[in-house]
Amino acid sequence: MSEEILVNVTPRETRVAVVENGMLQELHIERGWSRGVVGNIYKGRVQRVMPGMQAAFVDIGLERAAFLHANDIVRPANVPAVDGEEAAAPPPRPIGELAREGREVVVQVVKDPIGSKGARLTTQISIPSRYLVLLPNTQVVGVSARIEDEDERARLKGIVTASAGDAGHGYIVRTNAEGQPAEALAEDIAYLQRAWQQVERDSREAKVGSRVYEDLSLPLRAVRDLMRRDVEKVKVDSRETCEKLRAFAAQFMPDWSGPGLAEKIEHYSGSRAIFDLYGVEDEIQRALEKEVPLKSGGYLVIDQTEAMTTVDVNTGSFVGQRNLEETVYRTNLEAAQSVARQLRLRNLGGIIIIDFIDMVDPEHRRQVLRTLEKSLARDHAKTTVYDFSPLGLVEMTRKRTVDSLQRQLSEPCHECGGRGMLKTAETVTYEIFREVVRAVRQFEAARLLVIASPKVVARITDEESAAVAELEEFLGKSIRFQADAQYLQEQFDVVLL
Repeated sequence: MSEEILVNVTPRETRVAVVENGMLQELHIERGWSRGVVGNIYKGRVQRVMPGMQAAFVDIGLERAAFLHANDIVRPANVPAVDGEEAAAPPPRPIGELAREGREVVVQVVKDPIGSKGARLTTQISIPSRYLVLLPNTQVVGVSARIEDEDERARLKGIVTASAGDAGHGYIVRTNAEGQPAEALAEDIAYLQRAWQQVERDSREAKVGSRVYEDLSLPLRAVRDLMRRDVEKVKVDSRETCEKLRAFAAQFMPDWSGPGLAEKIEHYSGSRAIFDLYGVEDEIQRALEKEVPLKSGGYLVIDQTEAMTTVDVNTGSFVGQRNLEETVYRTNLEAAQSVARQLRLRNLGGIIIIDFIDMVDPEHRRQVLRTLEKSLARDHAKTTVYDFSPLGLVEMTRKRTVDSLQRQLSEPCHECGGRGMLKTAETVTYEIFREVVRAVRQFEAARLLVIASPKVVARITDEESAAVAELEEFLGKSIRFQADAQYLQEQFDVVLL
């Protein structure tokens, strides 16, 4: 599989695209005025303790108070989840024993503010590097569950245990560490220990609401987290950013096997925009649409709501060659691969419900589910897929830490308020008639002026002229209608004159 990482840099926005076999798979965006805060460490103060929620709200200097749950205050004795490894946390102590109003606390953001919700916090600080995650003030050394070879797991754990010394910190070995020499892991440990020492110094001196550690910028995080062995090139359209990436790779990732990682990072100086060259801009526009066409002629309909995301699979114009069951099966197989790509591309998280077309053959169901799971294997976000429900739905979850692509790039429609539907001109007409009657009964006026959108006024004057005459006779008032292009279809004003 051919994979490339494209980095597009402009003064106020940086975008990173992951392209596999010529198709956009992931898009990450960072804007200067709205950079995410996940991974940042702050010195905060507990504002309010909520025993009923087993949580506290903490002021860390952001617009909204952040949320700290009791589960996230005391680190469990075993290894926390990372890179697919699960941990079973012990029952939490009551929040009243763990947090008190006015107390200063050093916390890390694990989830960006999303919608009306504040950031999610933890006191279980962790700092990632290329191959490891530092867990300050613990004694655990764990290995990612995605490294399956037992001999390799034992080798890595032994190296980290020996290299860590008696500094009093724990470590998680990340998936990227597989096959790496002891020297590379030792360099990461030294880097992480220096980083934590700086955090400790800054935490002591900082004021409440101050940031004491900030995660890397998007291009550097992309090199740290997205690089795989099969990534052929990292193309950057900014010479300055390209040099920073090369320096970062040379310093923190020097033991990349085969060609040096710095050699894979190249400056793109073509006259055509790098995202246009790879068709990324078109893919971004398509990723904002509800419908996703399939090559067979079928299509997906993706609806993102506050509670969950639903995906509906339809055969569309695909009629197949054998029989209905075979047509449905082929469509669902293609849809399973497309759904996995769309979830990753659109960065959809939380609960996801997939309504595949009904299949009679149990083996077809198993194959579709297996295809979905296999297609999700390359997703960086943790996913959990459940079997078909009695209603024929597939329920799954995908870890969400930042807003979806749609919510990053779009806002609710000002005309429909995000409903996706508008009241008809006829409905608005009768709302106006009711408001006219209500206004006349409440206030004295010789005549009335109704201001509305051109479409609504045109309908009233063309199709409802008789109704207007009846209304004027009933109220004993004259009513004049005025079209205003600035009014949206559902907007109107009744003015008493």
